[in-house]
Amino acid sequence: MLSRDKVASLLREQADVCRTFDSALYGDLLARAADSALAGGVAFELLKRYGARNPRADALALRLMAAVHRVVLSGEALELALHYPSVGGFKSDAWPAFERLLSDKQARLAPLIDLPCQTNEVGRAAALAFGFFEIATSSSMPLRLLEVGASAGLNLRWDHYLYGAGDLRWGPQASPVDLVGPWTGSPRAIPSAIDVVERRGCDPRPIDPSTAEGRLTLLASVWADQVARVGRLRGALEIAARVPVEIETASVSAWLPRHLERKTPGRATVVYHSIVQEYFDEATAASFQACLAQAGEEASVEAPVFWLRLEPVREDDALKYAVSLKQWPGSFDRIVAWSGPHGHPVRRS
Repeated sequence: MLSRDKVASLLREQADVCRTFDSALYGDLLARAADSALAGGVAFELLKRYGARNPRADALALRLMAAVHRVVLSGEALELALHYPSVGGFKSDAWPAFERLLSDKQARLAPLIDLPCQTNEVGRAAALAFGFFEIATSSSMPLRLLEVGASAGLNLRWDHYLYGAGDLRWGPQASPVDLVGPWTGSPRAIPSAIDVVERRGCDPRPIDPSTAEGRLTLLASVWADQVARVGRLRGALEIAARVPVEIETASVSAWLPRHLERKTPGRATVVYHSIVQEYFDEATAASFQACLAQAGEEASVEAPVFWLRLEPVREDDALKYAVSLKQWPGSFDRIVAWSGPHGHPVRRS
């Protein structure tokens, strides 16, 4: 069981993160939930039974917020809904209604908090696009996409989204996913078109965006006062209904070697992921690196392999988010862009 101090610390740490990334609502609610936990209140009662194996990977604070948001989205929390912009709410000082919900619906919330925190952040496509553009330009080949930790596979449909900066636009003009705005400048390379010929992904717990439950799970994980993120997700779900992808329930260690063993001359194979590596244990991380290294050794000019990722890095004692690209043959590795954890803003490196 977790102590009051530990629960409060986890909630307060996430409150700071939410404030940093423009969620005043979640920042305030989590900070006040931390005070409640420290005093032995309802937030502590809900969360004390969880262990502390890996608090960051377990995302306990975000699981609490996703559980509450799910109840709001389901129409079961009308008082709190008045404060949640994701359902049209606008009132300030949500804490009294939030605290009452925690108290009154403990039995309803407990199994929802048990659910893993599963997101499919569509905004990250704005950052990954910088890498995809360079791959398409340098290889002049159709792309074969292999996404690790693909969740619902929404970012396997990244080329169906609209991007832009200034007067520049790339992608379908009528796309329901509008990512014009996150770019603070244009990418180095901008191909006129990109041919994606294969879309596959793996996830230990994939989400089916074609089901009501899958859509609710994804929406619940978005921070409720970030309506632009909610809008992008709803647009991506619309695209997912008409653009098929294959997501396999599998670990990366079991899935990736099978697909990299299959050579595809005339196609550029792109292994990619976004905010995934921190969830790997040591054995998975080692297996992943070994698999990529083997694929790199076997890559050729006719069948190149690229590794694209958006992941946190430490630079000057600060946590930043880099879009990095490695290619084989050649083993050339570089940072092509920087972004926030949700994929914006994005600037060229």
